[in-house]
Amino acid sequence: MTTHTAMSYDQLPIIDLSAADRGPQARALLHAQLHSAAHDVGFFQLVGHGVTRAETDALLTAMRAFFALPEADRLALDNVNSPHFRGYTRTGDERTGGARDWRDQLDIGAERPARIPGPGEPPYWWLQGPNQWPAALPGLRTAALAWIDRLSAVAQRLLRELLTAIGAPAGFYDPVFGEYAHPHLKLVRYPGSAADGTGQGVGAHKDYGFLTLLLQDTVGGLQVQREDGRFHDVPPIEGAFVVNLGELLEVATNGYLLATNHRVVSPPGATERYSVPFFYNPRLDARIDPLSFPHAAEAPGITTDPANPLYAEYGYNELKGKLRAHPLVAERHHGSLLAAA
Repeated sequence: MTTHTAMSYDQLPIIDLSAADRGPQARALLHAQLHSAAHDVGFFQLVGHGVTRAETDALLTAMRAFFALPEADRLALDNVNSPHFRGYTRTGDERTGGARDWRDQLDIGAERPARIPGPGEPPYWWLQGPNQWPAALPGLRTAALAWIDRLSAVAQRLLRELLTAIGAPAGFYDPVFGEYAHPHLKLVRYPGSAADGTGQGVGAHKDYGFLTLLLQDTVGGLQVQREDGRFHDVPPIEGAFVVNLGELLEVATNGYLLATNHRVVSPPGATERYSVPFFYNPRLDARIDPLSFPHAAEAPGITTDPANPLYAEYGYNELKGKLRAHPLVAERHHGSLLAAA
């Protein structure tokens, strides 16, 4: 007689990255858990990552100070003024799945000079450029750029352990990151439910890059699409990052690793929710070579969605999402790209 254990959706798998330092047996167990989480779910909670409470508090304090600024100060950083999609997005101006997201946010990337694409150059170079910072909060720049550096190091280590877990060379993708990687940080506030009752904090979507590390507060609202096809809540865990795999890992493994749909349901009433997603992305011009690993024959192929084509060259993968998510920026600065789409 065969018995089946019912799948539990009460919590995502919990991965302790510090097990990599506790000897061969602990590291082998870590790899088994990581392999299962990345292949079966595409999401997990990461603990043992080494980021301290003091580091987290420094960022959260700066973020809350930003959202406490007068609206005029935040709108001075309106991302409509940036052809690089950097800066402040007011509530309702971002779109996911064609519908309005009920949140406001500050988009931050690596601090680099603008690169305007020349004739024949890929248009994704528009994504490189300076950030917009509030003059009244000089500490925000320091805290945000420090967070990008800190989480880039965590994500690099995690990616190397993940590749090892599925039998691939740990450093296979090291060359596509390095000095010119294209990390992305969002400081996000969900102000509560929209006046018209719509509950989309952010609509169902997948992320563009390799890995996303999300710091969420205690309010909740994140939901992940699980094996049963339904969206399930992700209860917050103190000190943990919610990690999900991006589309590039799905492309790299021909679908063996999952980029999973997820969304945020607006908190009830006027309850505010804060979250800080960090996106570990390679160079814009990186081509993502297929990964050679022992389980490649089991790969089902990448997701086919005509509305969401997946590109192996990272810059195109991100640009398609930015043009779709930020229509006001696209219309002001990139009309020719919209016409060509």
